[in-house]
Amino acid sequence: MSARLDAFSNPVIGKVFKHIVAASKTLEDSTLPATTQELVRLRASQINGCGFCTDMHSKDAAAAGETSTRLNLVAAWREATVFTEAERAALELTEQGTRVADAAGGVTDEAWANAAKHYDEDQLAALVCEIALINAFNRANVIIQQPAGDYRPGQFG
Repeated sequence: MSARLDAFSNPVIGKVFKHIVAASKTLEDSTLPATTQELVRLRASQINGCGFCTDMHSKDAAAAGETSTRLNLVAAWREATVFTEAERAALELTEQGTRVADAAGGVTDEAWANAAKHYDEDQLAALVCEIALINAFNRANVIIQQPAGDYRPGQFG
């Protein structure tokens, strides 16, 4: 399988991705826990059917010490006992923020309030931006059918 468009050599998509990556780097310096950030990226990628990002973020999380049990249960987080209440709130916000087209009102006040119980304003801002950025990457990769499976942890620095 090959991508419809070479995202690694096309100058237009390369410039856009460079800016999204730069924005993502800003979030790495936030106080939102790195584990939460990786869980958010993985869950949104699963929902969007982005094989490339699912591959990348599951491998990066594992390389950072995340357990296979938690990674395997991200898609079923509601029934899993391995996530903290804060992580569960972030995953709920991720799901609702990713599925905005499916929900008449977008993100519910309840989901927002639950996240706000666990994260301060700067962390909430980082969480919102993390959800938005991974959704942008997911959509681009799904549209161009970026192949998955060959990613190596840390491949992009």
